[in-house]
Amino acid sequence: MKTLLLLQNLQRRRVNLFGFAACAGAILFALFAQYGLELQPCHLCIFQRVEVLALGLVFLVAAVHNPNDRGARVYGVLVGVAALITAATAARHVWIQMQPPGTVPGCGADLAFMLDVFPLMQVIIKVFKAGGECAKVMFSFLGISFPGWVLVFVTILGSAGVWANWKLPRSSRAPL
Repeated sequence: MKTLLLLQNLQRRRVNLFGFAACAGAILFALFAQYGLELQPCHLCIFQRVEVLALGLVFLVAAVHNPNDRGARVYGVLVGVAALITAATAARHVWIQMQPPGTVPGCGADLAFMLDVFPLMQVIIKVFKAGGECAKVMFSFLGISFPGWVLVFVTILGSAGVWANWKLPRSSRAPL
């Protein structure tokens, strides 16, 4: 019964702010893992960070804008698209990590070098082909690697964002 009451009191703006905060927290954790735990991210990890950042920005703009129902549906679609793109990248990364050792090609050039030398579209294609560093599982929690957790995270958060922007009532125009 309490859950039903809580759902009735939810408003779009609050869910969008929570989505932004969750994305910001995920990015901060990724930076902590890189600089605090000294786990070097691969190309696909960097792409997932950029995509989570984009998802967080959509949530933030939706919360600040606080549009009417039609506008909220547009934000719901944008949240869904950003979450699906991130989920696709994370799923590809998980698939690469599940391949038998030695079947993923060796490491290539680093991302900064490729961006300097190749056009953006060619860099994206090369990154998704992935090198050996993307196949290495450097960290797991409960038997799930980082990209697996990103997949879980964006699936839940993206679904909640789409639902909130399509189904929940608009918040008052009061300040955040």
